[in-house]
Amino acid sequence: MKENIIEKAAKMFLTLGFKSVTMDDIANELAISKKTIYTHFKNKTALVKAVTLGVFDTICHGIDCICDLQKDPIEELYEIKKLVMLHLKNERASPQFQLQKYYPQIYSELKMLHYSKMTQCTLRNLQRGVELGLYRENLDIDFVSRIYFIGVNGLKDEQLFPLETFDRVKLMEDYLEYHLRGIVTKTGLQTLNKFIKTNVQNA
Repeated sequence: MKENIIEKAAKMFLTLGFKSVTMDDIANELAISKKTIYTHFKNKTALVKAVTLGVFDTICHGIDCICDLQKDPIEELYEIKKLVMLHLKNERASPQFQLQKYYPQIYSELKMLHYSKMTQCTLRNLQRGVELGLYRENLDIDFVSRIYFIGVNGLKDEQLFPLETFDRVKLMEDYLEYHLRGIVTKTGLQTLNKFIKTNVQNA
């Protein structure tokens, strides 16, 4: 039952927002009593934390599976981007903004976990790209990995990128291309252009 509650709550939070969804709403959707939820989670904050960490762990597992395949580093970044967007495709209620506003402690914890995971993954990707001659050998990979993290998180700022003006998927596509164009070699650019062309055809 606990996993069912987390799964249902995750779908509702991402679709409707952490603030908007009540414990009563979740209980009604599951056709159970609110008391049943409270036997597993002492309050809504505990449920929100379980949901956010659960979604994070699921995405991390998917990223690890992609990295284990040792694909071309440029292809790897596109696969990771596709995976993340697939998991977050139902976000329609600014979940990150609501999490930051109403559950700041959970947001801060999640951001640090995200930074640690993303930096680890990005550093490995950059190192492989340089070794394979796809990324410039004079890169300061520590600096680039941090800038990339800042950029990815900055895209989620709806004051800078309002949803009514910027499509989230296209925003990620454009930023990934921007990131890669700044670090690829001539050989890497050929690979990048292949993925850009494929994305345009599939749009």
